[in-house]
Amino acid sequence: MLQKQIAQNRPGLTPRSSGADSVITYEYPLKERIRTLLRLEDLFERSRHFVARSDPHDHHMALLTMFEILEVASRADLKSDLLQELERQKQVLLSFRNNPDIAEEALNGVLRDIEQASAALFSMTGKIGQYLRENDWLMSIKQRTGIPGGACEFDLPSYHYWLHRPAEERTGQLAAWTAPLYPLRDGTAIILRILRESGKPQAVNAPQGMFQQMLGGKTAQMLRLRLDPTMPCVPEISANKYVLNIRFMAQHSEDNRPRTADWDVAFELTFCNL
Repeated sequence: MLQKQIAQNRPGLTPRSSGADSVITYEYPLKERIRTLLRLEDLFERSRHFVARSDPHDHHMALLTMFEILEVASRADLKSDLLQELERQKQVLLSFRNNPDIAEEALNGVLRDIEQASAALFSMTGKIGQYLRENDWLMSIKQRTGIPGGACEFDLPSYHYWLHRPAEERTGQLAAWTAPLYPLRDGTAIILRILRESGKPQAVNAPQGMFQQMLGGKTAQMLRLRLDPTMPCVPEISANKYVLNIRFMAQHSEDNRPRTADWDVAFELTFCNL
């Protein structure tokens, strides 16, 4: 729970996975709004990776990722949804004030992050990414990259020229194009951090690769599954307000046909809710 995290120390951003992890974390959104936030998080992380590199191919991928962010962020109510949720979480955290079990400094740090993210979001005026849509050169690239192989040098000679500019120049321009979208990244990061820390993990078992749990009115906005990476299977999840079904599909089978794992799968399950 976030309250427990604050009681211990100030929570940091929780990575979903890394090469050093002893488990693989699978996240399954149960609400469309959470699905959008997870997409944005993934895209901003990909953008950060490619912008920081210097190879023209990496910067090409950074530009394509920026276009994807623009498409996902174009949802009309995204900004208002983020602002409303940040305000709601702020009020929840304010109720923890003067609680002897809560570290006041850590609580103030989280509240400060929320206030800064809200102020930055509020300062975003007009349609999200409109400044990019008004850049005819960028939009010409966006249009061509929607066609397989459409960004070849004979299709876009000016883009070919840009890719041969000094890496520092390209990096600076990419940063300038993506920076105005960072309030979305920061607001998304805070909400997903709170969401991930909201649940209590439970160790469960899927006999013969199948797991079912009646929800009995229990609501959740996201499920988190943590699985040993040596376990050669991946979860397929379906859920409604009545029941949760998880089927673990075996990987690397000899005939490559999809099949349910024929062994007991131990995993960790967390119901997350804002």
